[in-house]
Amino acid sequence: MQIGIFATTFLKPDDDNPAVGEVLDQIGTLGVTAVSYDALCLGLPSMPDAIDPQQVIQVRDALIARGQRMVSLSATFNMAHPDAQEREQGLRQLEVLAASAHGFGTELLTLCTGTRSTESMWRFHPDNDTPDAWADMRSTMERALAIADQYDVRLGIEPEVANVVSLPSKARRLLDEMRSDRLTIVMDGANIFPAGTLPRQREILDEAFDLLGDDIGMAHAKDLTRDGAAGNVAAGTGLLDYAQYIHLLRRSGFDGAVVLHGLSAAQAPDCVAFLKSFGLT
Repeated sequence: MQIGIFATTFLKPDDDNPAVGEVLDQIGTLGVTAVSYDALCLGLPSMPDAIDPQQVIQVRDALIARGQRMVSLSATFNMAHPDAQEREQGLRQLEVLAASAHGFGTELLTLCTGTRSTESMWRFHPDNDTPDAWADMRSTMERALAIADQYDVRLGIEPEVANVVSLPSKARRLLDEMRSDRLTIVMDGANIFPAGTLPRQREILDEAFDLLGDDIGMAHAKDLTRDGAAGNVAAGTGLLDYAQYIHLLRRSGFDGAVVLHGLSAAQAPDCVAFLKSFGLT
């Protein structure tokens, strides 16, 4: 397994015109070659309405020059938003990203299965568990997969306690309902613990990999300080049993990128060293 990192880790606050090479150079100083990218690194919204083809070429050339590769491109929008127009806009912008993905050098776009919250796609809402929320998310996913077919890309989802797909069992249900090789799992061990479940984390991790281990396309590396919410701290600084998590990734046969996020640029060297202590390269 290879160590990766979110390129946004190295974005400067309020930088409307970030230098592509500067961000990638900082990643290079870590000895990391796997990069999860975001249109924010081009001075665009994460979900842009258009991408200049010259920007795509610039990023691709910059990655190649540094011996790096883009392992994923962020395409997160609220797939369960209660406003159908918001979902439609997200799908239009997803197509913009999908059309540029191979030009960037990646074939994996990462999604958010969404929430009924209108304030944040990462905020829990009690209506997330309703049949209507599932139906809206599923309909959006079906159309997203049609886009994936058109542009020959894959879509990655992760179970996250605040989203409609809140549990590994729900991710399994979605995979089974969609029945598409275009849909894959982004495994994040820090995201799957509802309130009161952290004392059973080994059992819950085991179950997650039993359900999803054959469908993992990428893994995330961050940490959590409490259950009932997604992890939001740097890998190795919280309560996740990383020895178990990495063991289960290996046992599943996964051999891709384990991507650091939820960390600051200053924390990056220690987080890379932490993952290397488990034999990642």
